[in-house]
Amino acid sequence: MTFGPTRVVVEGSDKSIVAERDDPRSAFAGHGFESPWDPLHLAYFNGYALWTYLTTPFLLAMPGFQVEEVEPWQEADETWRVLRATFPLAIASHCREQDFYFGPDFLLRRHDYQVDVSGGFLAAQYVYDVRDFGGFMFPTQRRAHPRLANRQPDRSRTLVSIDLSESEVT
Repeated sequence: MTFGPTRVVVEGSDKSIVAERDDPRSAFAGHGFESPWDPLHLAYFNGYALWTYLTTPFLLAMPGFQVEEVEPWQEADETWRVLRATFPLAIASHCREQDFYFGPDFLLRRHDYQVDVSGGFLAAQYVYDVRDFGGFMFPTQRRAHPRLANRQPDRSRTLVSIDLSESEVT
């Protein structure tokens, strides 16, 4: 799969084009939470989502991002600082405004967003098992749960589960 904000391509093992789509975000028009996805929908979603997850928090320093600190969040016995980021239009992501929660050690704990391509449902994604890869700290586990309007997660349901292993920074 090759992802770009304006084009996705699925290739065969021989590099032949199996499927392609220009303006992939527009293919989600009218989609809701239960709408079926084709492989190109999945390629677009996975492309932008993983790019966002793997480049956080560094992407927030890129030109065009607007970042402000908002009210802190209490989670169990920790107080987390919250950065609200407005993404530039040229960056494909879940939605334009997203919240990033950082613990007292300044490591990411949670990422809140609205999934615009799937009806706009609210998600709270928790990150776990932070490991050092080449001097960079990356969470290797992510669990996204539905989020209520009051920012509370519904932990009785897991929408997305991501586990990363054998990562390398070169």
